Amino acid sequence: MTVNIVFFASLRETLGVKSVDLSIPEPSKVSAVIAQLVAEHSPDWLEILTAENIRIAVNQDMINDDIVVSDGDEVAFFPPVTGG
Repeated sequence: MTVNIVFFASLRETLGVKSVDLSIPEPSKVSAVIAQLVAEHSPDWLEILTAENIRIAVNQDMINDDIVVSDGDEVAFFPPVTGG
């Protein structure tokens, strides 16, 4: 099964990628998706994607827990928002 991973704003620039289609073996928790991204791309991604101020959305709903994602889901990572 496949989930679409999307990175926004400064995360996109830091990681050097806009989005990734990730094949996962079965419905997996977001933490397992992050672990697979780290394994497939770079150990540096772990600290970046799990930083305290990073927000995560699944299918455009912000999440606070380590929920299960399924085939076709979108997981989006957002850096802290600043502005004025």
